[in-house]
Amino acid sequence: MKEILILGATGKTGRRVVRHLRATGERVRAASRSSEVRFDWSEPATWENALRGAEAVYLVAPDDPTPVGDFVKRAVDVRRFVVLSGRGMDLVGEDFGQGMAAAERAVRDSGAEWTILRPNNFNQNFDEDLWHAPLRAGRLALPIGDVPEAFIDVEDVAAVAAAALTGDGHAGRTYDLSGPSGLTFGAAVETIARAAGRSIEYVELTPEAYRAELFAQGYPVAAVDALDALFALHRAGHTAEPVDGVQRVLGRPPLAFGDYVNRIAATGAWS
Repeated sequence: MKEILILGATGKTGRRVVRHLRATGERVRAASRSSEVRFDWSEPATWENALRGAEAVYLVAPDDPTPVGDFVKRAVDVRRFVVLSGRGMDLVGEDFGQGMAAAERAVRDSGAEWTILRPNNFNQNFDEDLWHAPLRAGRLALPIGDVPEAFIDVEDVAAVAAAALTGDGHAGRTYDLSGPSGLTFGAAVETIARAAGRSIEYVELTPEAYRAELFAQGYPVAAVDALDALFALHRAGHTAEPVDGVQRVLGRPPLAFGDYVNRIAATGAWS
């Protein structure tokens, strides 16, 4: 039986894709800099071993687009690629997501089957990394205004990825993925605060003030530009409306933000 290579296997989506696939008996090669199969985008010598025997690849691209095309060209025995990208990737500009954009181009030109996943912001950004520390500190400040975001649960992204890696009917498709409804960041923070039983403030910033706060926190220029571009995309409303990608692939509605919040609040993540 051929294997499925999961890049970024310790990451937010990758580790869940590994779990979904192994639960259904698939043979999985979990690859990252610290996984059972070592893979490093900056070390092409690690690519060959990761690809050996792989029939399908879950491709999570690095921020740097440079190595992505070469990697896909080396994957000559891979029959199917599933790429993690982002919703609105064709609208966001050059300061954000160039690695994901390169991955989309590379698999389209590869001659293999390909499926592209373009999800909204993850629910888990609130408890696993990006906005977790600010929420714990009692203040999340962003430049988004009253434009809603249709947050998606990473479990849904992983389930869609697993289906596209193993099932038929997904070749040549680009799936926009979102949660079941949109809500503002202010409403999201209010929901989290209520479930956590404590006060957490949402503060609306201008883009200029947001950049200043990021620089003050030590973010490098490239990271500041990337986040600035991402929120400009959101403010334009391109990711505001829910879409039906999860329903189309899985045959069920996506997980609700409120259910995610109640589940995570019970672990004490925001206490």
